[in-house]
Amino acid sequence: MSGGSAATAPGSTDAGDLWLRRYQPVADPALRLVCLPHAGGSASAFLPFTHLLPDWVEVLAVQYPGRQDRRLEPFVDTVDGLVTHIAGALGPWLDRPVALFGHSLGSLVAFETARRLAEQAPESRVAHLFVSGRVAPTTAHRTTAHLLSDDRLVAKLAELQGTDPRVLADQEVLRLALPAIRNDYRAAATYTWRPGAPLSCPITVLTGSADPHVPTDGALAWHRLTTGETAFRSFPGGHFYLTEHAEAVCRTIRTATGLAMRAPAPLKPSRRPV
Repeated sequence: MSGGSAATAPGSTDAGDLWLRRYQPVADPALRLVCLPHAGGSASAFLPFTHLLPDWVEVLAVQYPGRQDRRLEPFVDTVDGLVTHIAGALGPWLDRPVALFGHSLGSLVAFETARRLAEQAPESRVAHLFVSGRVAPTTAHRTTAHLLSDDRLVAKLAELQGTDPRVLADQEVLRLALPAIRNDYRAAATYTWRPGAPLSCPITVLTGSADPHVPTDGALAWHRLTTGETAFRSFPGGHFYLTEHAEAVCRTIRTATGLAMRAPAPLKPSRRPV
């Protein structure tokens, strides 16, 4: 499903599809890592991954509408809506095993995308699910941040320490950024967990050791959502630990997917855009 723009965005996979960014194309990848950003985040947050992961991994970063080059497009304000678009956009890229990496809101979207792909394309190989900075969706985790005033929402962003203080001090930049942030918080707040068949792929749960939003019991609850193995990795820092520890996070990704990559083979002839 396309983003509706006729122009090709920097790093986009195709002129008619702005949902995915491929900053560093790989000719014959053994794995595609699909990265889903946090509330208010953009695809460029995962640009470092393209340089830190081995050359057999192709990174596809999701760009939600309403920000950066998609700033004039209407927001999608539900997790289900995002999943529908993302699963559709991924169709041509499932000729290789796919792993999903989501941070915060992106973890919910990644999990539900994995479930959607299992339903719609069971022949595709979802090799791994990485969930970062988020408790399992079976754990009550309601937020009303989207209802906060602008000043209180900015204070919350400062508390999370994931936004450059210079951005928070720039009223013009904030005026452009806050609608996307508020929209994404609304998507998280209105998400409802629906029981279903567990995933079969392994799950790796990544957290910041000082993240007050991801208590241990909430992180551990992810293991109930797959019949595969579940691993847990904690890094020093708060909610946005991965900004400081991107290299270690990528080592974790490489190690976790290493066994699956020993004998990579496409499932079918490639249908990827050229």
